[in-house]
Amino acid sequence: MMKPTIRKLRCAVYTRKSTDEGLDQDFNSLDAQRESCEAFIVSQKAEGWTLVRDRYDDGGFSGGTLERPALKRLLADVDAGRIDVIVVYKIDRLSRSLMDFSKLVETFDRGNVTFVSVTQSFNTTTSMGRLTLNILLSFAQFEREVIGERIRDKFAASRKRGMWMGGVVPLGYDVRDRKLWINEPEAETVRMIFRRFIALGSAIVLVQELKQKEIHNRQGKPIDKCFLYRLLNNRIYIGEAVHKGEAYKGEHEPIIDAETWRKVHAILNEPPRQRAARTRAQTPALLKGLIYGPDGRALSPSHTRKGGRLYRYYVSQTVTKGGANGALWARVPAGDVEAVVVEQLREILRAPEMIIGAWRAAQEEEPDLTEREARDALVRLDPLWNELFPSEQARIVQLLVERVDISTEGVRIKIRKDGLEGLVDELSAIAAEPRPGKKAA
Repeated sequence: MMKPTIRKLRCAVYTRKSTDEGLDQDFNSLDAQRESCEAFIVSQKAEGWTLVRDRYDDGGFSGGTLERPALKRLLADVDAGRIDVIVVYKIDRLSRSLMDFSKLVETFDRGNVTFVSVTQSFNTTTSMGRLTLNILLSFAQFEREVIGERIRDKFAASRKRGMWMGGVVPLGYDVRDRKLWINEPEAETVRMIFRRFIALGSAIVLVQELKQKEIHNRQGKPIDKCFLYRLLNNRIYIGEAVHKGEAYKGEHEPIIDAETWRKVHAILNEPPRQRAARTRAQTPALLKGLIYGPDGRALSPSHTRKGGRLYRYYVSQTVTKGGANGALWARVPAGDVEAVVVEQLREILRAPEMIIGAWRAAQEEEPDLTEREARDALVRLDPLWNELFPSEQARIVQLLVERVDISTEGVRIKIRKDGLEGLVDELSAIAAEPRPGKKAA
């Protein structure tokens, strides 16, 4: 009598460990799981079970996600029909999520693949076996959620005690023994940045100053506005630890004193236009050294205060010397003439011939610059102008304008041709950065 032919069943062992701790040891958790699974497969040799050569080991991957390299390879082999049985030490090695596990079971069913847990005996082909599986998975998911809650609670409690819990180490500090310690050379750079922001009141101007001084971040890159705003808003610098928006006294020493922090954030909390208006009197006049009267004499900036308000003028040097007080152009309201000049400047920059001129001039420094890039940079001036600080506006006007002549017939502007070379770069740099008043995330 002939013996019945036993069908060979190709068995794959899948192992997983949530953390990579201890994986560098000669015999680790993955090895222990695999040893138990392989022993179980040997015990089923009479049933035709045979071990496949490929290893499916996920070390350092959570069971709460299916984004695991070895698991993806395993599922690909299931779809390709290379596996008949999947052997695991416990079912939570495959997944701790009930929803994810249901997806795995559907994949196994499509490929006519069964799976076995060495330490949990059940048959997934019966209704009772599936019920048992769902109960076990529910407990596995519950355990995962409880572990997550414990970790979050421990993290929150540690932050409330002011402990450093990891992450990107701020400029000005080093980490030793899981604590923040002041790096004095870097800390002095941080203090300088806070002081200069108080003095300048403009992030754009400060970024340009830092670039000129070749002050870089830890990665050796120039400090941009995003980095600057993160630095200015980082409460670690005043000795605090923040968790979910709440600040607690930290274990580390502060770099910035409370008064400096208050001054910086008084500036940051001001709307950009109000900040510009507050600093306008301390900023060089927009047309200083550029504006002339009909007699060819320069008009000098001047101001007066009445009732707490600031009134700015451009005054003829003839008037300052005691003459021509009755002339219409002897004392010109600064705001009116500046608005006329800016509007004319905008119209000029929209002209096609000016765009071509700016492009050709800029090409001397940047040969690869295209006409479209030059045009886009000039077009940015319109929506951007009102958000610029007075110092930034004055820098652009001084760059472009050679002379402004006023008379009873109107205002005439003479453009500085060599100033077009730097205009495209200037506008591109300003437009590419976030505007003041928007705090970095």
